[in-house]
Amino acid sequence: MTGDNERLCVAVCTGSRAEFGLLEPIMWAVDAHEALTLRVIVAGAHLLPPAQTWRDVETTFPLAAQIPMQRAGATSRLEDAAALGRGVAGFARTFEEIQPDWVVVLGDRIEALAAACAASVGGLAVAHLHGGDRAEGVADEAMRHAITKLAHLHLPATEQSAQRICQMGEEASRVHVVGSPAIDALAGVEPLGDDAWRDMGSPDTVFLMHPVGREREEEQRDADAAFDALASIGLRIIALHPNNDPGREGVMDAIASAGVNTLAHLQRSTFLALLKRLTTTQGFILGNSSAGLIECAAIGLPAVDIGPRQSGRERAGNVVHVDLACEQNGEARKQAIVQAITAARELHPDASAHPFGDGCTGPRVAALLAQAGKPDWRFLRKQNTY
Repeated sequence: MTGDNERLCVAVCTGSRAEFGLLEPIMWAVDAHEALTLRVIVAGAHLLPPAQTWRDVETTFPLAAQIPMQRAGATSRLEDAAALGRGVAGFARTFEEIQPDWVVVLGDRIEALAAACAASVGGLAVAHLHGGDRAEGVADEAMRHAITKLAHLHLPATEQSAQRICQMGEEASRVHVVGSPAIDALAGVEPLGDDAWRDMGSPDTVFLMHPVGREREEEQRDADAAFDALASIGLRIIALHPNNDPGREGVMDAIASAGVNTLAHLQRSTFLALLKRLTTTQGFILGNSSAGLIECAAIGLPAVDIGPRQSGRERAGNVVHVDLACEQNGEARKQAIVQAITAARELHPDASAHPFGDGCTGPRVAALLAQAGKPDWRFLRKQNTY
């Protein structure tokens, strides 16, 4: 057995509820590995009221640190930039205290960028999950690729993403396709029980729509069209609150106007159980969450993807996309979504036909970190391959 003083210290950084759900299998696998010691750092959106989802993390893993970044009610692009600066400073102080051998981040949010900046500039090794993906988001694509250039070990979910990382000048020997941790443990999730489903209003669909950085009115316009479409078909809805990103208020305005059952937050296990329940009732998910493209593909649940947020991301056969940019009035937007809902409900997606891995990402990542060992100065000094 490896002694504690010989273990590699792995700091896993999480900034939001959704990304914690993806990182949790990584945390479990790191914690279980005899050569690794886990340190969990929560930051950013986890600390915001009312959900304060850092509590969900704390009930599962001891927290090494909390790093405030965003401020409640402040959701503009420039306020995000200021939050990023606070995050870089906070992560730097925390890394100085715990001295990790590896810093693990996932995706493209400002919390991941802050942790990667602090670690890479501070001379620490960065491992990046879900690099190389394409997804427009708010500024997601630029931030994801920026993290790739800061990272030292690349852990993409798919072969296509791995190819993009290499095209960016990263050494192929540092790129390992591990699958998406979103798939880990899906097989063990049971569909939501009857009582819990009825408590949510017996929904036919989950509405989960995040802002894409537009003006409040534009975000509300598209969300209103989605609710109008669902109402015209007579579907029962459970609406989940959006991310704390620029334009959030517009989506929240639409949810309030729709008068539907609403939840600020669902624990990931309950969220996945609800999605699995919908596979048994000809339900679907509607909005622009990556869950519609990844988790739902793996369980065979149809997804209606609205707008540009996931533009460029790989898609399986469970997704019907709606581009509302060319629709100039509310009725046309509503009808476009109605047509997409009709098409989605006629799908019978193959749950095995997706590119996101085999559900063993966590152990694979832990093994790669242990194999990489304690990085030396030669490993930390990167150079483009072109």
